[in-house]
Amino acid sequence: MEFSVKSGSPEKQRSACIVVGVFEPRRLSAIAEQLDEISEGYISNLLRRGDLEGKSGQMLLLHHVPNILSERVLLVGCGKERELDERQYRQIISKTINTLNETGSMEAVCFLSELHVKGRDTYWKVRQAVEATQDCLYSFNSLKTRKEEPRRPLRKIVFNVPTRRELPIGERAINHGLAVAAGINTCKDVANMPPNICNPAYLADQAKNLESEYDKVTTTVVDEEEMAELGMGSYLAVGRGSENESLMSIIKYDGAGDDSNPIVLVGKGLTFDSGGISLKPGEGMDEMKYDMGGAAGVLGAMHALAELDLPINVIGVLAGCENMPGGNAYRPGDVLTTMSGQTVEVLNTDAEGRLVLCDALTYVERFDPEAVIDVATLTGACVIALGKHATGLLSTHNPLAHELLNASDQSGDRAWRLPLWDEYQEQLESPFADFTNLGGRPAGTITAACFLARFTKKYHWAHLDVAGTAWRSGGKDKGSTGRPVSMLTQFLLNRSGQEQSE
Repeated sequence: MEFSVKSGSPEKQRSACIVVGVFEPRRLSAIAEQLDEISEGYISNLLRRGDLEGKSGQMLLLHHVPNILSERVLLVGCGKERELDERQYRQIISKTINTLNETGSMEAVCFLSELHVKGRDTYWKVRQAVEATQDCLYSFNSLKTRKEEPRRPLRKIVFNVPTRRELPIGERAINHGLAVAAGINTCKDVANMPPNICNPAYLADQAKNLESEYDKVTTTVVDEEEMAELGMGSYLAVGRGSENESLMSIIKYDGAGDDSNPIVLVGKGLTFDSGGISLKPGEGMDEMKYDMGGAAGVLGAMHALAELDLPINVIGVLAGCENMPGGNAYRPGDVLTTMSGQTVEVLNTDAEGRLVLCDALTYVERFDPEAVIDVATLTGACVIALGKHATGLLSTHNPLAHELLNASDQSGDRAWRLPLWDEYQEQLESPFADFTNLGGRPAGTITAACFLARFTKKYHWAHLDVAGTAWRSGGKDKGSTGRPVSMLTQFLLNRSGQEQSE
């Protein structure tokens, strides 16, 4: 897909299709008004006849509009002008791309990037349009024997900006949007891969692929033998019931060119989670291949980071593991010794993600990190609390939490902060070990983060629970969403001082 920006009048565009907005009720946008004047009222006459009301998402494709050089004009309903917000803008872009892809228009000039979106500038509108377009065009069909493709797919789109002065801003937005979209697609591809292919070794291979593609990336893999030497008893216990070896992949990106302390991203990589001895119900268990959504998100963010070539040091950790029942599997009632030396009583083997992450979080102390962010499809309780719309954010460091919330707002990849008060720690008390791996049903997302917090005393830390946002469940539309790649990449853009649109 090719993207570009230009600044020009609609009547001078010679393209397969021009895309302009219409507001409710039947109010032409400024660009649509120009086309209406050139066509001697052709468009406004159609609206008066009731062909388009202007409701958000309505589409009307016109052919051979008088005095217009382009073959087609696509009128896009944008709702009420004063109510056009960022969510509606992204939905409009997505619907437009899907429509264009079905019309046979292989190229288009889009003027929707000139619409006024409350509180958002040209950079944001163009970048969001690029990301939304790539999201619409994504498909996972590598394992299908018959691949259905549009006969004449959309191949080129030009976003118009109001003035020539904004062309560099638009070009920057396209570059950033393409990098983020590349990371999102990487995340989706890996997360959508079935668990008989995507195991911890597959995750390690994907990490090594980044090393071969980018000069600033180096990858190392920690195997079970080294984990045993390091005392990672908790991590190793989770994978004991599986034939697939647990592997932790370390991706180092040296962009700063110095020894400055790195940002560390740690992703939960349970490539399949059966629940272990505490076996999950059979219905919907196929979706437990997405329990490595955190690792997929970290891999995607590292890909986007390398594409952007940011001047910052970042380390991505993919904590690969598979949780299976078996004669050697760990059990409820076991007491595990973590890498930190703390002991954990296992109450439920399906609360395994935190047992993997706790050792990974101890391991990354050696990097003397500036900050550590772990990403995990950790708790069903987060889905109950926040649904599919917001990622759960918990942190022991207020400035880091505020940075992530700001990045979530900028990127449209929403997060919501939950409390991490000491009172919740009491739910983890154990009579047989330092604490348990389960705090009961009340505040399950919070107590899971409380567990992790016990291993993060030596650095600034935040936890992202993406159980509700990393994938869509059920039906033909199920699959990875690519979240939270956009949020993490925006956070890294901000940290490196590259977030400005100027």
